[in-house]
Amino acid sequence: MKRKVISFLIILACFLLQSAVFPRITFFTVKPNLLIIVTASFGFMRGKKEGMQVGFICGILMDVFWGGLLGFYALIYTTAGYVNGFFKRMFYDEDIKLPLGMIAASELVYGLVVYFCLFMLQGEFHFFYYLFHIILPELVYTILATIVLYQIILQINRKLEAEEQRSASRFV
Repeated sequence: MKRKVISFLIILACFLLQSAVFPRITFFTVKPNLLIIVTASFGFMRGKKEGMQVGFICGILMDVFWGGLLGFYALIYTTAGYVNGFFKRMFYDEDIKLPLGMIAASELVYGLVVYFCLFMLQGEFHFFYYLFHIILPELVYTILATIVLYQIILQINRKLEAEEQRSASRFV
């Protein structure tokens, strides 16, 4: 129960940062996607199921507050959490290459899916403009934010796992 509450507080804090703080600190008119960082992190740290749950909550928040279609972002984020969950066995706390790579890949796929579903299907065929002015700058900004945010999530996850192991050892 404690893990779920803390996970929700992390999601809520990142959502508030992404919607209230980072729009004022833009980089080439884009902001980092903190929710994809949280979704991917929980996916490869905790597995497919928790990655999907966190992704769904992040996606629903995006759908309710920014989306035009209810469920569009929830589907993208849930899928991102699930796919990142496949890499749980390859995840090591000390190695930052996998998290950076997976978050970058998730952000790139997110940007491409949003372009194809929301812009190209509506007749906006300026792919290279969108790629160089939205997708890639947002990818770079998200990677920079990952370096800080991932360390915070990692430390919280370590503390929760240590606490869960201590409480589990009491029952054995």
